[in-house]
Amino acid sequence: MELKKRILVVDDEADVREFLIDLLTMHGYSCEGASDGIEAIAKAKLGFDLIMTDLNMPKMDGFGVVRRLRSEPETRDWPIIVVTSMASREDRLKAVEIGANDFIAKPIDNAEVQVRVASLLRMKEIQDAIKRHKEELEKIVQQRTEVLRQTLDQMVEAQRRTQDAYLDTIKKLAIAAEYKDESTAEHIYRISAYCVVLARALNLAPHEVEVIQHASPMHDVGKLGIPDGILMKPGELDPGEWEMMKQHTVIGGRILHGSSSELLQAGEIIARSHHEKWDGTGYPAGTEGDDIPLFGRIVSVVDVFDALTTQRPYKKAFSNEDAFSILKEGRGKHFDPKIVDTFFLHIHEILAVQQRHIDRPKTSEPIDIDRIRY
Repeated sequence: MELKKRILVVDDEADVREFLIDLLTMHGYSCEGASDGIEAIAKAKLGFDLIMTDLNMPKMDGFGVVRRLRSEPETRDWPIIVVTSMASREDRLKAVEIGANDFIAKPIDNAEVQVRVASLLRMKEIQDAIKRHKEELEKIVQQRTEVLRQTLDQMVEAQRRTQDAYLDTIKKLAIAAEYKDESTAEHIYRISAYCVVLARALNLAPHEVEVIQHASPMHDVGKLGIPDGILMKPGELDPGEWEMMKQHTVIGGRILHGSSSELLQAGEIIARSHHEKWDGTGYPAGTEGDDIPLFGRIVSVVDVFDALTTQRPYKKAFSNEDAFSILKEGRGKHFDPKIVDTFFLHIHEILAVQQRHIDRPKTSEPIDIDRIRY
């Protein structure tokens, strides 16, 4: 059964109010009456489909009723008909400006009331239908957005797990290479952290810092292709063995070549270039100066420092002081001068990294830096 439309009739003249209520009831509407604006505002809480109000009333006139109804979220869209007898043109314009929808002149005409009320109620039905449709759409959008958000959260989490697994695989690959000639894998952790210190100090972009952090541990991945007899030989390598040892840069580049991964591409660059020297006497290509990729120049400095201060099967570890002297001596020859200077400007951070990953005692003994298998 369809509910009757509810109309609130507001007029301080009881006979006019009762006449309108009887007329509207005869046309099938459910009506309430209010004798002034204050009572009208109170009764509006009951909920109506249309308001009919006189303009000239004591306490709160029709203008006040319209203003209050239009100011409340629950009633601002209700249609309002002003019922008036002698309202001036200015009063009519004022009523329209504050939100009245239509006028009915006194004395009241039955047909006019029926037409104007029915027209505004149809308008309200359409507005209510649009509002309901909008709310339903908003609810659907909200539900779908929530589903999409959950899906995106799951996708992000899956991508994070994939990225973590990817970085872990890279790390394990680097560790596998280091275990060929290291007693622990701390070397790659130190190299990575040293590179972060220098990359930040050189004002590299955060993304570049992250790339060298994860790519630098792959610098010696080519050692996987070097025979253990050469890597683990306790004495010096003969010329043929040394040439074979130097091939780990080329092998590392080949292992990492051809990947679409930015990290593996950076790893390839580092693997091929970290033994190049500033003066062009390095290997495998004899590249010099700024032609050596920046990542390779950074890794070159920290790799030599770590190799000097780390025990290897064929040597004991140098003291930090001796390693510092060798780095300074190689400034502008073996190493990029700017990177060496940056290394010493941030030596406290470098030593902090060393202490976090320390695993070997330090000592001093003569050794040819060019024969270190780092």
